[in-house]
Amino acid sequence: MADLVLDRLTIRYGKVTAVNDISLTVGSGEFLTFLGPSGCGKSTTLFSIAGLNHATSGTIRIGDTVLFDGAKGIAVAPERRDIGLVFQSYALWPHKTVAENLAFPLKLRKLGRAERDERIKEALSLVEMMPYAERYPFELSGGQQQRVALARALVYRPRLLLLDEPLSNLDAKLRERARVWLRELQERLNVTTIYVTHDQSEALAVSDRIAVMSMGHLRQLGTPKEIYENPADAFVADFIGSSNFLSARMVGEANGRATVALGDGTQLSVPKGTASQDGSLVIAVRPERIELVNGPGENAVKVDVTSGTYLGSVYQYEVAGGGSRFRIQTTHPVEQGAAFVRIPPEAAAIFAAGPDVK
Repeated sequence: MADLVLDRLTIRYGKVTAVNDISLTVGSGEFLTFLGPSGCGKSTTLFSIAGLNHATSGTIRIGDTVLFDGAKGIAVAPERRDIGLVFQSYALWPHKTVAENLAFPLKLRKLGRAERDERIKEALSLVEMMPYAERYPFELSGGQQQRVALARALVYRPRLLLLDEPLSNLDAKLRERARVWLRELQERLNVTTIYVTHDQSEALAVSDRIAVMSMGHLRQLGTPKEIYENPADAFVADFIGSSNFLSARMVGEANGRATVALGDGTQLSVPKGTASQDGSLVIAVRPERIELVNGPGENAVKVDVTSGTYLGSVYQYEVAGGGSRFRIQTTHPVEQGAAFVRIPPEAAAIFAAGPDVK
């Protein structure tokens, strides 16, 4: 197997740039997820890899095999790319049985009957659907149809597997079980996989690395832990998990730390980050990282607890303090009224204020 390489990939539709100058490498056997809101370009990128839409410029290659090169006018047909694709809708043929759905791509590749039967049995066994080989899609549940669609993509042993939100039609409980099963299957087959989703918890659960996209741009590429704990910008901090954004201004910098003042003058010590000393700043901090403390101290903020919600495993409270309103999460109930919270320096990230901040 070989790496998949996207080099300066750009896709335009008239004056609209759907994908803007994306470069990344997906390692052999890696599970990479394109994550972002609707319209960010993730499915467009996936379909350009599959050859179902045409890129405008840049290159796509697997190892030494060039699938697309805008400068040289190379665009390999989808059926010649040796790529398996599972659509969000599954796209099973309703008039064909499960076995016949899997047989179709093998017939296109002119495999003999004996080899077709062997591969169909192998693929259905992988997804635990062999007992359903003679059923039609309408006789299957949504989860079973999803497995058949995956088996059809795997039956001809592609070198790359593309998954376009394949679990979005399943209910929440089944989706959680399916993503565990899917990741275990991918690891067992060691097939290079690109997964598209807008569900951040799904991306964190299944991925080796995540490519966060917005408005056609690649905002950050990293492991789930890197993306969650060290977001590259305010958009990533807000989209992955949930973050508070506290308005601030720069006071000074020393020894890799920045001192900032919140709206009410309260000063915090935070990592320096990349924000300049000019213009408005925001401090991003996740609700679960904020600590309740007994009184004033380093990085402590006086707040007023205004309302609360019980979320099952935690309590979430709205508080006002430091010139902003934000959320905190605790494992114990808190009375409304005056309190102090502490923002640990390592839990905070500093960004320039801008349109990404909600």
